[in-house]
Amino acid sequence: MTTTDQGTGESVTEKKVSRWHLHRRLYDWVLHWARTPYGGWALFALAFAESSFFPVPPDVLLAPLTLGNRRKWWKFALSCSVASVFGGICGYLIGMFLWDQISGWAYANLGVVGLTKANFTKFQDWYDHYDFWIVFTCGFTPLPYKVCTISAGMAKISFLGFMIASTVSRSARFFLVAGLFWRFGPTIKPFVDKYFNLLCLVFVILLVGGFLVLKYV
Repeated sequence: MTTTDQGTGESVTEKKVSRWHLHRRLYDWVLHWARTPYGGWALFALAFAESSFFPVPPDVLLAPLTLGNRRKWWKFALSCSVASVFGGICGYLIGMFLWDQISGWAYANLGVVGLTKANFTKFQDWYDHYDFWIVFTCGFTPLPYKVCTISAGMAKISFLGFMIASTVSRSARFFLVAGLFWRFGPTIKPFVDKYFNLLCLVFVILLVGGFLVLKYV
């Protein structure tokens, strides 16, 4: 099946995906919203859901929407950031008030999206010393933000600190993605696809390292 990519105007051949490749089918389903009039609303809903349970990151939809209407890049980034922060609040509240009741079902059915007992144990240990930086790092990098938001509620870390870290990190991530596609257009897509996750991790390492140097020097 051949369609036209909204951002580049090029013909794209779509391959039929097997039924059992659930994650890939979800990815394609998310991507198809960029070719509909409801792409902006879908982006908001996706960013909200991804912060607490949905496996596909909103960047998947943010990029083609920005390429399709580059003048609205900042609106797409803002919508994505706001929705993600509110979704993070939802995840925090789930962790604080509901996780004891639903954890058994979640571990059994949602392990594929990172909601595993081992992951939560790691995050609980990290929060003892690095609560703000854990939230910031998860919000900006490919680390599972949904696990971060729920475990933050379970650990009952400072809600104010959680909000500040979430707002700064999620906004920085989505404005960076949308800004790159606005500035460079389709030519930046192969670079972002290949190196974005690595660049995010390097940025956080340098940022945290800089604060540690200021602290101990």
